Amino acid sequence: MATARRALLLRVHRFRLRPEDLEHCYGQATLELIKQARGGTRFASRLHVANVLEQRFLSRINDRRRAVSGRSPMQAALECAVPLRAGPGEQQIDIADVRAELEQLVLMRHELRRVRALAELLSHDQRLVLASQLAQERREAFCTNHGWSAEKYRKVAQRARARLKHLLALEDAPVPRTPGTSEGVTGTNLWNSSPRT
Repeated sequence: MATARRALLLRVHRFRLRPEDLEHCYGQATLELIKQARGGTRFASRLHVANVLEQRFLSRINDRRRAVSGRSPMQAALECAVPLRAGPGEQQIDIADVRAELEQLVLMRHELRRVRALAELLSHDQRLVLASQLAQERREAFCTNHGWSAEKYRKVAQRARARLKHLLALEDAPVPRTPGTSEGVTGTNLWNSSPRT
């Protein structure tokens, strides 16, 4: 009965959902009917079976329509989603990175490169302490592993942060202007010179 009624029911209800969704709904309705029959339900006639199948099919269609219209946020989102890969005759879709503004992202990456380069100017102990702090290693564990006292750890960490801050400030300082360079008054001042006779 399910096979005989399939083409007719899909054609009659084709305006309700996409073909693949209709196929899915029809499959669900058929499985429910088979489960019901195996559970011992008796049907009066073939017409009764056909009516029950159509009723279950319509019920699955209505469930699907409610889901994609907003009852299920996930299904609604999937329904409105656009595929990333362009199909035949479609244009490729460009996805914008909404994590951060592009300029801000570039500046943060530049700042990280600067810190990494300037960290090379620190002593070995200073780099070791800062690396352990970035890795969120506990002070007690670090001191035990390296045989340091808590006071040495505190002093080295303090000096490392101060030195790194100083190096960053030096790099940010403007270039000093020296007197007597070409950045003085513009022009050649030839008009002030008296002509030789």
